[in-house]
Amino acid sequence: MRKEYDFSKAVRGKLYRPDSKLNIPVYLDDEVQAFVQTIAKKRKTDYSSVVNQLLRGDMKLLETMK
Repeated sequence: MRKEYDFSKAVRGKLYRPDSKLNIPVYLDDEVQAFVQTIAKKRKTDYSSVVNQLLRGDMKLLETMK
């Protein structure tokens, strides 16, 4: 690394996109992933949809508990 860098010609926010969507990766434990994949195969869908359905169900349950 250099001791100093010249940022005099830099442009602030050049790559900033306020309307961009950030997809955050979620890492499942092996046991959970196997369970979700089994359900996804039975339903003939991807496991991302199964995870979303499970989480939505939990959200509804928590809302009724309030």
